Amino acid sequence: MENTIEKLTQQLLAKNPAMPTGRARVWVELLWSDFESTSAKAGYNYRGTEYTENLVSQLITSYGDKLHLFAGRNPKYAHLLDNSEDTVN
Repeated sequence: MENTIEKLTQQLLAKNPAMPTGRARVWVELLWSDFESTSAKAGYNYRGTEYTENLVSQLITSYGDKLHLFAGRNPKYAHLLDNSEDTVN
């Protein structure tokens, strides 16, 4: 799982090179957990890590260069993605 998160983080950094590494990782983890929790709440069967990885990868491809714009408008994520120091290298 760690390798998958790291691979997706690198994909996001390639799409949005101005984003700090730690923030990119937080985004990947948020997208991953949000999808899985929303699917579970909706009553869908768990589809596995490969399915979630593909979905997060598609989101990064489509919106990776715009994620920082979303954070500023959504208080649910703003505190996690503020302009503070990058804590993960």
